[in-house]
Amino acid sequence: MSDATQHERDEIFSRRIRAGKRTYYFDVKSTKGNDFFITITESKRHRMDEAAAIKNKIFLYKEDFHKFSDALQETIGFIKSNLLPEYDFDEYARRDRDPDASEGF
Repeated sequence: MSDATQHERDEIFSRRIRAGKRTYYFDVKSTKGNDFFITITESKRHRMDEAAAIKNKIFLYKEDFHKFSDALQETIGFIKSNLLPEYDFDEYARRDRDPDASEGF
């Protein structure tokens, strides 16, 4: 199998989220056995060299999807309900929809 064909088989789906100096990538990939998994990558610009990036990657396999999703939702819910109940988390969603709204930040 050529490298190009292998790359096409591996790249199933990708979603990029830009967040300031960080970018998060959620990628669905396939294995040689035609199974699927998710990689979550955080790419952060290096302070000294803006062109360089530090990358951290998590591999998430199908047998852990449910547990991972539940734990993430529970953790976010805990922060929203117990630690920052008055904080407006929707502010970020509004700024993402309306780029002019974030000019003052």
